[in-house]
Parts: sequence; C-alpha cells; structure tokens
Amino acid sequence: MATPLFHADLTVHTQSHDYPIVIIEETATENAAIDNKTMASQITPYIVGQQVLIVTNETVAPLYLKALKEPLEEQFTVRVCVLPDGEQYKNQTSINQIYDALMAAHFNRDVTLIALGGGVVGDMTGFAAASFMRGVNFIQIPTTLLSQVDSSVGGKTGINHPQGKNMIGAFWQPQMVLADMSTLKTLPARELSAGLAEVIKYALIMDVDFLTWLEHNLPAMMALDLAVLGEAVKRCCEYKAHIVAQDERESGVRALLNFGHTFGHVIETHEGYGNWLHGEAVAAGMVQAAELSQRIGWLTCDEVARVKRVLALANLPITPPPIEVKTALGLMGHDKKVKQGQIRLILLKSLGKAVITSDFDTQLLTEVLSKHHLQGTEASIF
Repeated sequence: MATPLFHADLTVHTQSHDYPIVIIEETATENAAIDNKTMASQITPYIVGQQVLIVTNETVAPLYLKALKEPLEEQFTVRVCVLPDGEQYKNQTSINQIYDALMAAHFNRDVTLIALGGGVVGDMTGFAAASFMRGVNFIQIPTTLLSQVDSSVGGKTGINHPQGKNMIGAFWQPQMVLADMSTLKTLPARELSAGLAEVIKYALIMDVDFLTWLEHNLPAMMALDLAVLGEAVKRCCEYKAHIVAQDERESGVRALLNFGHTFGHVIETHEGYGNWLHGEAVAAGMVQAAELSQRIGWLTCDEVARVKRVLALANLPITPPPIEVKTALGLMGHDKKVKQGQIRLILLKSLGKAVITSDFDTQLLTEVLSKHHLQGTEASIF
C-alpha cells in the first residue's frame, strides 16, 4: 500500500454524530486510476454491517470502481449501482434505481451505502440512505473538487424537481468523507473550474485573506498542483465544518453558504439541469449578488471588479444567460430561503463578510436582473 503524499484529518461535529473528513493525495497509475487498497482501507472502519452498496456513475465507474470494490469484497457483500452521469439525472428515477438495487440484493438496515462520484452522486446516495428503511448509513467519496469542498460535507442530500433545484431531500450526515486529491487528475478542466467557484465562495463570505491566497494560487490549482488543491480543500472543509457545527439544519448561519446560489439556481432551472454546471451558475450568481451588494452601498465598484477578476482567473462565467426578470423572480420564489413570501438573499457587507437579508429594495434586485437580461446574450459557459 502506497503512502499518501498529502494527508489531513478534520472532524465535523453535528447533533446526530461526529464524523471525520480525511483528505489525502494518493499515488496513482499513469492513467490516473488508483491501483491500490488505500481508498478501501480508509473507509473500512466506518462501514456498518456486512452489506455494502456502491453508488457511482458511468463516468466514474471505469476509473475508480474496481479499486474500491475488489478490496471491499474480501470482507463484505458488495453490490453496485451505476447511474447515468449528469445533473439532469438527479431525480426520482435515479433514486428508484438505488432502491431497486438495495431491494434486489435483499439488503436491510445494516447496509452501508458508499457514494463514489461528484455532487450529484453524493446528494442522491445520501437521500437514498436517509429514506431507505427510514435511514441507513452512508459514506462519501467525492471525486470532484466541488463535491470535495462543499456538497459531500454537512449532510444536505436530495434531488431536483423540474420547477426547482434540490427541492426534495433530507438532512442526513455521512459516517465519514474521504477526499482523495488524486481523483482530480481525471477531472475535466470545466469541472475543475466549476469546483473552484465554491472555493472562491468561501473566501468571499468568510475570509478575505483566503481570497488573496487564491488570487496567488489559482494558477497552480488549475495546473493540478495537488498539494495546493489539498490545502484549499482542507481550508474549505474547515470553514464548512465550523458552520455546520453551529447550524446543522440551515436555520440560521448555514444559509450563508448559499451565497450566489439563489441566482445560480435560477440559471440552472431556467437553462435546463446540466447545461450550466452548478459551479458555473453559482459563479454568475455571485457576480449578481455582489452587484446587488454594490447597489445597496456595501461594496465598491473596485471590490465587485475584484470578484469578477478572481472568477475569470478560474475560467468561470461572470455573466448569466438572458432570463426575463419576471421569470427570474418567479423562480426565486421557489427558493428554500423564502420566508413568509419574502425573498431572502445572501449578500456581502464587505469582502469576506456575508449576511442573509430580505431588507433590500426590490427595485435594486430588478435592476440587477434587468441589466443581465439585456447583456445576457454575451454570456458564455466556456
């Protein structure tokens, strides 16, 4: 078994249970497929019972499934559910495929589900674990940067509805999270950039010094310097673990992690799930949120320009697609942060400090949406 080149351990504290996040950089073969038992050995202590269902997708399975499955088969009864790849498949049909696999194997409450893939696989596996027999254990092995820094941590699970993203789901914490930086070697450049959007988000809402660090280190991250990526993942997981410990079910401060997401979910829903990657939509959404913050008087023009520069440095879009204002406002009305009919947004009081508020002039929001509807023909996701 190879010795990891990078290793970090964190702990997430929640009301239900505490669990570790293990971040490693593992040795890989020339084609970047892991060929040793490290991945399986890291998660084995957290498998409950003797039954294991690995949930993955058609893209990830050829790369990492064998390396995970074969060592586990030496100790457990292992079955596999391979789903189609893409946000458009994050739906009830795919969830039923997971249930079908569990039922066909006659698995029971002692089963452990393992999510091997990106955020879509993780969200669906977690939701299946939360709902199968009213709750079974699961483990996250995120293979994309976005899932490593964000969606695999904190227990938010679910699926999309045609009228709104992540509208059906549950809070269900994993037993552990294993983030292997080596899996990023097989990540397409567009997916890497999408993950960087969530990394940049943490800097904008929590730590302006981290923003400066990113401005210096983004080129290395985009060049797949795994040590630098590992440090970024570690920092982001620390930020998220701190917030989840305070607010597991998003009744307060945890909503700050949705900076850019209300605008971004409008883009994803309007354009069709999968056409804009989640991180791409969030990037454009963060620009809109920053521009609204500027109109309120909280950010300067230079600070908004800095937000745009760092996103552009990560090859992310800074202009949303053209969406009618009425349509955008209607989609915002489905957002989970809406309370008593009022849209609540996460905005920036300053770089590194976010607030959630409904106390803004809706005319200013309309102006931001109108501006981008007129300019949206220039938007590009490439």
